[in-house]
Amino acid sequence: MTGTRIPGLSRTDALLLLLILIWGSNYSIVKHAFREVEPAAFNALRLGLASVAFLVAIAFVQRFANRGPDAPSWQNILRTSAPLTRADWLKLAGLGLVGHFLYQLGFVGGLSRTSVSNSSLILGASPVTVTLLSGALGEDPVRRHHWIGVALSMLGLYLVVGRDAEVSPEGLVGDALTGLAVLCWTVFTVGGRRMMARHSPLAVTGLSMAFGVVPYTIFAWPALRRLDWAAVSWPTWVALVYSAMFALCLSYLIWYVAVRQIGSARASVYSNVIPIVAMAVASVFLDEPIGPAKILGAAAVLTGVGIARLERRRPAIPAEE
Repeated sequence: MTGTRIPGLSRTDALLLLLILIWGSNYSIVKHAFREVEPAAFNALRLGLASVAFLVAIAFVQRFANRGPDAPSWQNILRTSAPLTRADWLKLAGLGLVGHFLYQLGFVGGLSRTSVSNSSLILGASPVTVTLLSGALGEDPVRRHHWIGVALSMLGLYLVVGRDAEVSPEGLVGDALTGLAVLCWTVFTVGGRRMMARHSPLAVTGLSMAFGVVPYTIFAWPALRRLDWAAVSWPTWVALVYSAMFALCLSYLIWYVAVRQIGSARASVYSNVIPIVAMAVASVFLDEPIGPAKILGAAAVLTGVGIARLERRRPAIPAEE
C-alpha cells in the first residue's frame, strides 16, 4: 500500500523554523542600521566578523573534537574528517565567490534600489530555481506535490508582498540584481550539498565565506573609508553583531545542515515563509500595515510549505521466509 503522510516535526524542521525567525527579523534590523552605515560598509563588516567567528570555530573543533569511534553523531555537523584536497579548495573558492560575494552584491545592491516587496517576491522564487537545478542534476526527485506546494507558496507570496510592487528605472536595476542573488543562492545551495558529501556544514560554510569576504571587502573599501566610526550608535553595533552571529553564522550553518538532512528542494521551500515573518516584524517595529490580502497570502504560503513536506509512504518490504 502507498499513501501520503505528513511527517512529524523533526529536529531539522525546528532548526529551519528558528532560521526563519532569524532571517525574517534581520530585514528590519539591517534596515535600521542602514540609516547610519552605508549598505556596502555594513555588509563588509558583518561578513568579516562572521568569517572570523567561523574560522575560529573550525580551528577549535578540529583541535579539540573527539576523533575516536565513540564521537557523538552531532560532531559530523561541525568536524570534517576527510582531508581537503586541491579540488575541494577550488570548489570552496567557487562557492565563496558565488554564494557570498556575488550573492551579497545582488542582495544588498538590489534591496537598496528596489522596494522590499519586489525584493522579497523575487527572492521567493529561490525554491523554484533550487528545485529545478536539483532535479536537473538528479539529486532530488521533483514530485508533483513539490510543484503544487511551491506554486501555492509563490501565489501566497505574491499576495503578501507583490501586489504593490513599484516599477521604475532604478527599481528595475534593483530587481535585476535581486534576480542575480536568486541564481547565486541556487548554485550555492545545490553546490554546497555536493561538498557536504565529504565535509561538514561548518567547514563548507565557514571556508567558503572566508573566500567570499575578501573580494567583497575590496569592493566595499571606499564605503568603509567614508564611514564615520564615532557617529555609529551602540544599537547599530548591536545590529551588526546580531546580523553577523545569527543571520550569517548560525543561520548559514542551520541551512546547510537542513540541506544535507532533507535535501535542497525541501529545505528551500521554507524560505518562502521568511517574508511573512519580515512583514510581521516590520508591522510591529516599523508600523507597516497588514491587510486582508496579506493575511490570505500568509495562509497560502504556510499551506504550500505543508504540502511540499508531504512524503510518499513506501511499500513495506516483506521479510524473507
